[in-house]
Amino acid sequence: MNAIVKPETDVRVEDKLFQNRYQVDAGRPHIKVAPHDKPSASLLALTRVCPAKCYEQNDRGQVEITADGCMECGTCRVLCEASGEIEWNYPRGGYGVLFKFG
Repeated sequence: MNAIVKPETDVRVEDKLFQNRYQVDAGRPHIKVAPHDKPSASLLALTRVCPAKCYEQNDRGQVEITADGCMECGTCRVLCEASGEIEWNYPRGGYGVLFKFG
């Protein structure tokens, strides 16, 4: 007889993301935001759409990144890399996100 597996219904995305681990490459972030006086609409969008919440607007109105915890999903690359607003590289070997659930 086959057992019916009941899906988890009350699991939050944040709880799943917390299970991931990160090997921080101190002093060598794999993403950099280009200097800007006023952020573009795309840079501002990163403060809302980055699933790891790595981007935020500072008190001077500029968008900054804290790459620790980046899931390397590519959302910021799609929005801002072609315009030169960010520089994105894969982390060095052994650094970056270590996914627990695939």
